[in-house]
Amino acid sequence: MGTTASAGSQPVLVTPTHQVGHQGNSVAEDRSSMSSGSLQMLAIPSSKAKSIITNKVAPVVITYNCKEEFQIHDSVLSANLVVGKISDTMPEHYLVLGEFFMVQDVNCKADVLNTTGNYGAPNFRKAKGTHPLFGMGQPSLNGFKQVLQKLESEPYEDVIFFCVREEPVVFLHLGKDFIPYTPRRKDNLHENLHHLKKTVRADQLELSIRKELCDFAKLSENIVTVYNDIENFKDEPQHVRIVSEEDIHITEEVYKRPLFSLPSYRYYRLPLPMEGAPMEEDFDAFVNILRESPSLSVLRDGSRHPPALLFSCQVGVGRTNLGLILGALVLHHLQELMKWTFFLREEDVQFKHQPDFQVIQVLITRLPKGQQVLDEVDRAIDMCSEMYNIKDSMYENKCKMEGIGEDYQIQGSSTKDYFRQRTLQSLERYFFLIVFNAYLHDQYPQMFAQSFSQWMCTNAWIYRLLGCMDCSELLAPASLISDGTRILVASGFLAPDMLGTAKEMRVANFRRVLKMPVYGMAQPSSEAVSMVLSYLTDERRKYSTMLWVNLQEELLVEGNGQVFCPREPACLEQPIPVCVQKLQQLESAVKEDILKCEKWLEVIMEQEKQMRMLKCCHTVSELFAEQKVLHPGVTYQRIPFSDCCAPSEEVFDQLLEAIKGSLAKDPSSAFIFNCSDGKDRTTSAMVIATLTLWHFNGFPECGDEEIVSIPDAKYSKGEFEVLMQVVRLLPDGHRMKKEVDMALDIVSETMTPMHYHLREIIVCSYKEVSCVLECLLRLRSLQYLERYIYFILFNSYLNLEKKDSWRRPFSLWMHQVAARAGIYAILNQLGFAEFEALEDSPLTSLRCRWRQHTVHSLPIRGEFI
Repeated sequence: MGTTASAGSQPVLVTPTHQVGHQGNSVAEDRSSMSSGSLQMLAIPSSKAKSIITNKVAPVVITYNCKEEFQIHDSVLSANLVVGKISDTMPEHYLVLGEFFMVQDVNCKADVLNTTGNYGAPNFRKAKGTHPLFGMGQPSLNGFKQVLQKLESEPYEDVIFFCVREEPVVFLHLGKDFIPYTPRRKDNLHENLHHLKKTVRADQLELSIRKELCDFAKLSENIVTVYNDIENFKDEPQHVRIVSEEDIHITEEVYKRPLFSLPSYRYYRLPLPMEGAPMEEDFDAFVNILRESPSLSVLRDGSRHPPALLFSCQVGVGRTNLGLILGALVLHHLQELMKWTFFLREEDVQFKHQPDFQVIQVLITRLPKGQQVLDEVDRAIDMCSEMYNIKDSMYENKCKMEGIGEDYQIQGSSTKDYFRQRTLQSLERYFFLIVFNAYLHDQYPQMFAQSFSQWMCTNAWIYRLLGCMDCSELLAPASLISDGTRILVASGFLAPDMLGTAKEMRVANFRRVLKMPVYGMAQPSSEAVSMVLSYLTDERRKYSTMLWVNLQEELLVEGNGQVFCPREPACLEQPIPVCVQKLQQLESAVKEDILKCEKWLEVIMEQEKQMRMLKCCHTVSELFAEQKVLHPGVTYQRIPFSDCCAPSEEVFDQLLEAIKGSLAKDPSSAFIFNCSDGKDRTTSAMVIATLTLWHFNGFPECGDEEIVSIPDAKYSKGEFEVLMQVVRLLPDGHRMKKEVDMALDIVSETMTPMHYHLREIIVCSYKEVSCVLECLLRLRSLQYLERYIYFILFNSYLNLEKKDSWRRPFSLWMHQVAARAGIYAILNQLGFAEFEALEDSPLTSLRCRWRQHTVHSLPIRGEFI
C-alpha cells in the first residue's frame, strides 16, 4: 500500500510512476522513453516525510510526526518531456519546448568592433554626425548596466532603448553575471527562431522556457545543459546550476528593471524582421512609441537636448542597422521641426553614385517631395553604415545574381534565385524606408493623426508599385527562343475550345453578350481576326466602328499563321508577364530574332511537339495594321492585366476611355475582347463594357430575385460579410450590387459549357482549398472576391460620376473618394470571416495579395533595372 521512509537525515526520493512521454519528430535521436539509468528522481524534504503512498494521480506524503498528510502535485511529474542529443557522441538531455537546444547567444567572434570590454556590449557604436543614435549587439546583464551608465553620463533628456529581436532570449546565472542564451534547432544551431510574431509573443515563450529549464533542473540535480561552442564543440555540453527561477532572467526583467532607478530611461520591444521590410504593424508599433514619448513630440521644449536612441539585436548588425536608420529619420524630422542646428551637413556625407532601380525612380516621381525624401533616406543610411549598408548589400546581391552564368543548385535550390530573393528583400527594405520617410513628412507635423497602416491604405497605389519590383523580364534577351532557352507554345495548346466555335469562326470560345454589341474570344490568329471582322461587318450586323482590345500581358508573335507565346520548357502553362510599356517593342525584337536565325525551332502545338521553320512572322499589332486596310473602322488596343485577379484602377481607366472614345465616334460601336483562352480576363472586360454601355443606354428591367434552394445559396449570390460591408458603405449599394449581378449573369449565359461564373467561382474556389494547393487556391478565391468588389465599386463610380461625364478617372476617384471612405482599409482585411479567422492568412492584406504570385518560380532571364 505504501513505502515507509527512513527516519535518517537523507532526503526521501520519489520516482515518478509514469514514463517520461515525448513529442515532436524534429530531433532524430529523440526516444519515446528514457532509460532507467537516465530517469531522474524528484527530492522531497526528509524532515517532512515518514511515508509515501504512490498512486496514479500523485504521491501522498505522511509527515514524520504523523500530524500532516499532503499530496505532491508537481507538474514535473506529469509533464511530457522530450530528450535528444546533437550527435551520437554527445550525451542525451532534455530539450526546450520539445525540440530546441539552448545555445549561448553571442559568440566572442561576433564582436567585430571589440567593444564588449570597454562598453559592455558587442559592436557598440554611435552613428555618424551629432545625433545621439547608438547601436549594439546583445549584452549580458552586467554589460547592459555598463551601457546605461555610459549613456546616463551624457546630457541626454531621455535614453530610449529598443530591443528589436523577435526571438526568445533568457539570461542564465553564471558567476556574477547573467549570460544570454537562445533556443536553436538541431539542424541549424547558428540560426535563431524567426517568424514568431504571428503565433506567440517572445516574452511568453521566454516564460515557458524558464519554467521548463527549472523543471529540467529539478529532474537533474539542479543542472541544465547548454552549449557555448557550436563551432568545435570543445568541452561541450556545458552544465549550468539552476536552483530557482531567480537564476534565470527573461528579457523583460533585464531591460525593464532599470526603469525603477533611472527616471530618464525608457524601454520598448520592437521586433524587426531579419530580412526584407518591416510589416505595417511594425511601423505602427514604432509610431505609437513616437506618439507616447514626450521627448520625441513636436510639442517638446526645443531648448533641451534630444533623447538618445539605442537599438540592439543579436550581433548589432542587420536589424540594429534598420532601427538606427528609422531613428535617424525621426531625429531629422524632429530637428527640422525644432530648428536644431546639429544635423549632419550634407557635404560631410560621401554618396556613392549608383543607378537607382526603376521601381525607386517611379516611387519618387509620385511621392510629394520625392527627391528630397530619397536624399534624406540615403543620408540616414550613410550615417548608420559603419557595420552594414543596405544599399551596398542590395547592389552586391544584384551583381552576384547577374554574375552567375550557368545556374547551379545548392541543397536543392537555385543559386541565382537565392541571390534574386536577397536582392528583392534588400530592395523592399529600401523601398519601405523611403515610403516611411514620406509618411513622416506628412504625419509628423500632425502628431501622427494617421497610423502608418491607415496612411498606406489612403495611398494604396504604393502597394501596386511594390508588386512590380521585379522588372528583370524587360531586359531578357530576344534570342531566348532562337537559342532554345525558351520554347514557343501555340495558342491552341493553351485555349481548349470549350464552346466549339473554332470550326466556324477559326477562334476558340467566340461568344456575344445577349442583345449587346460585346464579344469575347481566345487569342485569334490573322485568319481568325479576318473572319471575325468580316462577321461583324456583314449585311446582318453592319458594324462600321469596332474596338478590339487585347488583354494579354505576355509576348505574342504569329508564325506561319499560328499565334505563339514564349514559355519556359519546364513550366509550359506558366505565363511570363511583361511590363506594359515595352510590350510591343519586345515583341518586335523577338520577331526579328526569329526571322534572323533561319533555323528549325521546337514548338508546342495542340497535341504534340513539332519542329517548325517560321519563315513568316508578325507581331499582333502588325496583324491589325494589315486588317485596318480592309476594315478601316476597327481600332486595336492592348490593355493587359493579370489573369484571375481584379484589374487595377488604371486598367479600368483605360478600358473606360477606350469605350468612351469609340462611342464618341459611333454610338453603335461593337466591342471585342480577347485574352489567351477567352475565359477569365475576357469575361471581366465584357462585364466592364456591359456596365458602361448600360450607363450610356439605360439598364434593362430587373426581374424578381430568383429563389436559390441550394446549400450555401447566400454565398453563390455573393453575400459574403466583407462584400456586404462594402455594399452598406456605398450610396445605394444594394442596387449597385444587383446591377453588377445582372451583368455577371448575362455575360455568363453565353459560356455555360465552360462552367464559369465570375461570382459563383468565388465560393467554389474556396471550397476546393486542400493541403497541396492551399496557398494558391486561397489566393485565387480572394482574388475572385476582390474582383467582384471592384466591379461593384466601378459601377458605383459610373453612377456617381455620370453627372460630370466621368471626367475624373476611376483611379483618381478611388484615391480621393473611396479611400477616404475606408474602402482600401476593408480590402486590406479581405477574407472569408464567415469561415476562418482573417489573421491566419497574410493574403488578406493588399501588400501580399497584390504581389506577383506564380505557381512555379520562373528562371531569371533578364537583369534587374
